[in-house]
Amino acid sequence: MFGPDRRCIVVVGAQWGDEGKGKIVDVLSERANYVVRYQGGANAGHTVVIGDEEFVLHQIPSGILHPEVRCIIGNGVVLDPKTLLAEIHELEERNIDVRSRLIVSDRAHLVLPYHKLLEQSAERRQKIGTTGRGIGPAYEDKFGRRGIRVGDLHDMERLRVTVGERVTRANHLLELWGAEARADEAAHVRLLESLAPDLLPLTDDAGRAAWEALRHGKRMLLEGAQGALLDVDHGTYPFVTSSNTTAGGAAVGAGIGLTAIDGVLGVVKAYTTRVGNGPLPTEADETGSEALRRLGGEFGATTGRPRRCGWFDGVVVRYAVRVNGLTDLAVTKLDVLDTFDRLPICVGYRLGGEPLSEIPSNPYALAEVEPLYEYLDGWREPTGTARTLADLPPAARAYLDRIEALLETPITFVSVGTRRSQIIETA
Repeated sequence: MFGPDRRCIVVVGAQWGDEGKGKIVDVLSERANYVVRYQGGANAGHTVVIGDEEFVLHQIPSGILHPEVRCIIGNGVVLDPKTLLAEIHELEERNIDVRSRLIVSDRAHLVLPYHKLLEQSAERRQKIGTTGRGIGPAYEDKFGRRGIRVGDLHDMERLRVTVGERVTRANHLLELWGAEARADEAAHVRLLESLAPDLLPLTDDAGRAAWEALRHGKRMLLEGAQGALLDVDHGTYPFVTSSNTTAGGAAVGAGIGLTAIDGVLGVVKAYTTRVGNGPLPTEADETGSEALRRLGGEFGATTGRPRRCGWFDGVVVRYAVRVNGLTDLAVTKLDVLDTFDRLPICVGYRLGGEPLSEIPSNPYALAEVEPLYEYLDGWREPTGTARTLADLPPAARAYLDRIEALLETPITFVSVGTRRSQIIETA
């Protein structure tokens, strides 16, 4: 991916999240100088396996596991400060230096306990499938111009007043919604006062730091959370997250110019999963879904919730190719399909008897489509030891070839297991 004409690469999920972006970023980080997380919050989890150790990263970019890489949490992230510091502490206990290599944008907005109360109450009224970690209300406050940013911790006197106003507003909403819980203003102030001494030394103008790095020829990965179909504008609204998960949000969330981006790598599973409510056109029957879930370990890295599982949806990923401007693809978890006799690939939809080649913008219409499948032979052989395309069974190569042709986008990486070594680079 990196080369003389490619120094700044965006890595995005091209389905509904959980595509294995953390592993792909981890592999690419060996060639990068900087990794920037540009959106989302602690509702996302990237899992990376190194040797016998598993790392689940919620807010810190995956590049932190490479000692020479510097990491940035950009202004587009909504930051849970308590969770961040706990994550730093956990990594340090595992002998990973974090503080000297991490920059946190002073423009990033904070997720506070009252945001979590609001989201949990809202989820009880409108079943979206949120994690209850306060991400939506934090973004609502950001765009309502009442957010609290990391840099506000420099002026605790002013911040105490602001926190009082925000807690009062939150409690008013909780009362209107009939919720029993209430936010405690004094506890919020104590929390911020206790976190500020650890958090403020990490903060800086992250956008300027990223720009300076690129200006001096450094190689940079921009890492998003969730997936394209969860984008607040381009996803299956309202069953989406609260930020722009597509590549267009990368420049804004990192604080750099759009022309700095040289390539966009979309990560897809060899099948499809989704957490929470909303349409999933290729969702498998109970037997197929359970098999995929068991073989793929399909449980949320953050919540532990079982993921809904289905077959590869070429219509969804073709849409993701378009809205992200994907230049390359990474296909993960090919090995999960090793034991299946026959593998469906969705190549189109039918709705009301009419064929569709694009996903409808109405999620309720999407929930009603009939997927049109092509069936490919399974390979019934383990692929975990493959390190080149030639090592793969012919049927596995045929499966990848069909995906590549259907999406008209080159597959640059194929993952055949959880470990760093279990990846095939095709270019």
